[in-house]
Amino acid sequence: MTLPHERTRSVTGARQLLVDLAEAPDNADLEKFRVLSRRLLRHFPEPIDIHLSAGLAPSIWADPDATGDA
Repeated sequence: MTLPHERTRSVTGARQLLVDLAEAPDNADLEKFRVLSRRLLRHFPEPIDIHLSAGLAPSIWADPDATGDA
């Protein structure tokens, strides 16, 4: 079971991963990014988590079923 602080850390970590990828040199070590991606995905929100969050905080989340992003 993923705890709220783990999920929050995963979402903020995923943002940082994308920033790091965007700024990485062409010869960057992709294995480092793969390992970090796997670790972040372990606690990344599933579509059902976002669906439930959208019901509670519609000004922050959109329901992935309604947007076609699920």
